[in-house]
Amino acid sequence: MGNFFAAIFTTEFAFSILRVTTPILFAALGALISNRAGIVNIGLEGIMLTSALMGVLFSAYTGSAWLGLLGAAAGGVLIAGLLAFFTLKFKTHIILGGIAINAFASGGTIFVLYLLTGDKGTSSSVASKVLPNIDIPLIKDIPVIGPILSGHHVLTYLSLIAVAAVYYLLKRTPLGLQIRAVGENPQAAQSVGVKVVRTQYIALLLSGLFASLGGAYMSMGYLSLFTRDMTAGRGWIALAAESMGRSTTIGTALTSFLFGFAEAMSNVLQLFKIPAELVSTVPYVVTVIGLMIYSINESRKKGK
Repeated sequence: MGNFFAAIFTTEFAFSILRVTTPILFAALGALISNRAGIVNIGLEGIMLTSALMGVLFSAYTGSAWLGLLGAAAGGVLIAGLLAFFTLKFKTHIILGGIAINAFASGGTIFVLYLLTGDKGTSSSVASKVLPNIDIPLIKDIPVIGPILSGHHVLTYLSLIAVAAVYYLLKRTPLGLQIRAVGENPQAAQSVGVKVVRTQYIALLLSGLFASLGGAYMSMGYLSLFTRDMTAGRGWIALAAESMGRSTTIGTALTSFLFGFAEAMSNVLQLFKIPAELVSTVPYVVTVIGLMIYSINESRKKGK
């Protein structure tokens, strides 16, 4: 037990929390934007998976990691647009549409990977590029703080900036006001001239953009290649984080870090003689427990 706490209370562990939280935070912010517009984006997992593959392929064929990131973002937005088209234009049930997107991405990414590279499980034969890590001047030389905050992947820092950007978007911009109005009462919003469907389209596309950055991080930062179903449920964890955060930007960010802590802890547990199958369940167990606590609290409030 002493060795476990010794491993937890280190700068390396704190560094790893930021690292593993990045894809969850991006996806949770995407979930937040779409949910505030009255749409639960169940397709986050599929969007992230598609973007992870697109980032690898675009960076490999263009020779540029930044063009790979652009390709990943375009792929995620395209999938989100496909979901928006069927759910808003043809009134497909959003839950069924999201599940279809996830299933399509799970098999479709492997098919595309095999079609273009001949690989069936991973993109190991593809010379994909990786986005850089950044050392922050001055901060990197500060004891304790420097090893925790400096040296992260560029998308990790972008995810932290994204929290402030989403907060500003929803609280201080006309688009954010429209998104919130549509989510709270679409009929009232329409009565004052807000175009409900267009606003929901924009919200879903923004949701896809943020989720795609999380997917790009998975294959261009967290790992340096694409593997089958590499998102491993992070899209679902992001939905739980957004729900537990009560659809607020700060709450969503904090709960994302909570799940990031759980995942980082599961990585530490692998160093001890604990079955790998049990260790891998830690983030998902924390997710279930968190949702249970949230549901109990909400039930008590409604009872009052």
